[in-house]
Amino acid sequence: MRMTLLRALAAALLACHCAGVATAAPAKPIAQRSTTASAAAPVMTTGLDAEARLIHIYQRIGAGQSRQALLLADKLVADYPNFALAQLVHGDLLHAQSHALRAVGDVPEATARAAAPGTLGELREEALQRLKALRERPPVGMVPSQFVRLSERNKHAIAVDASRSRLYLLENSAAGPRVVADYYISVGKLGIEKTIEGDQRTPLGIYFITSSVDRKLLKDFYGAGALPINYPNPYDLRRGKTGGGIWLHGVPAQQFARAPRATDGCVALSNPDLKTLLSAVEIRSTPVVIAPSLQWVSPAQSQGEQRSFDDVWKQWLSAKNSGDITRTLAYYTHDFNSYGKTLQDWGGVLQTEITLNKGRTVAIKDQSVLHWAESAQSATMVVTFSEVRAGNNTGNTKRQYWLRSPTATGGQWKIFFEGTIG
Repeated sequence: MRMTLLRALAAALLACHCAGVATAAPAKPIAQRSTTASAAAPVMTTGLDAEARLIHIYQRIGAGQSRQALLLADKLVADYPNFALAQLVHGDLLHAQSHALRAVGDVPEATARAAAPGTLGELREEALQRLKALRERPPVGMVPSQFVRLSERNKHAIAVDASRSRLYLLENSAAGPRVVADYYISVGKLGIEKTIEGDQRTPLGIYFITSSVDRKLLKDFYGAGALPINYPNPYDLRRGKTGGGIWLHGVPAQQFARAPRATDGCVALSNPDLKTLLSAVEIRSTPVVIAPSLQWVSPAQSQGEQRSFDDVWKQWLSAKNSGDITRTLAYYTHDFNSYGKTLQDWGGVLQTEITLNKGRTVAIKDQSVLHWAESAQSATMVVTFSEVRAGNNTGNTKRQYWLRSPTATGGQWKIFFEGTIG
């Protein structure tokens, strides 16, 4: 059959058992698409839902409904003439009306040669990445393993899975975090694990949104806006990593999406998807995890990491509340650094805080804990919390970076960075 290749590609998607999406009207900014799979998280839609419509086309192809698929593709490319992957699928559907398809993106050789270098291969890779992410859905009720605890101040959290070219938006509530949307994304031209400035790689680790840049202040290259993150974070700096200017941003107006590996190190989303993020995230309190591949665990499993760390953290707090500087500093690494302050300098900071407290205990509010493991032996905890002196309603918001390493800390949890963020 002429449609054999496209049907084989679409069969992977049908394994998701994802129900179709009506295309008569745009979806809500964050809306759930129905699904018959009980073991997989729902496929979410956003904005004008171009990706969902593309997947609907793949579903019709996989079901052998080529005419319906072509009608949907006609409408999609008319609505989104800048959606290159949709144009590719549309072209294949037209080609299959009269010729057997030899490959996905079966264009004449002269046309392929005339295209920008790598374009066809990049579109094929984009199609496979979109399908892979939808085929390998995170289980319902699971969260990325890095989110040990989110506080009430963390209204949302972001997790990027580089292996799937996917960004997951989680909403935090009294019932815990849950995935409410996910989007196709692009990462660095040379992949991930940024080390030095200009290496065209996307950093891996735990970050936070530091600001929001209005699109009016940006070149068209960045699309609907930008959300800078705090790369290099204190852990990156400790390991000698360099560079900066890592953003979550949109794409130029003439594009709907970029290739899976197309940026200089940033994370790029379609403009409709970025607009949803811009309306959801909060500056300084929205965490961003960027991982090679996300591990999804139950909330109980993620809290297991918290229990092993909690005792040490409570001991540090008890030492600080006691006013014993020597005992408190025992929980810090010898090479501790806080914006240039050494461990000795930090002893003076603690002494000043103790004097200001005037014997009043300090209560902890809004604690969040994020976990990053380089290996089974070496890990960090990023703890954000508010310190409120007895009798006060508010206090400073601080962030600590704890390290457990067999070489650097003798296998014990110790603080290598602490600072006030608000």
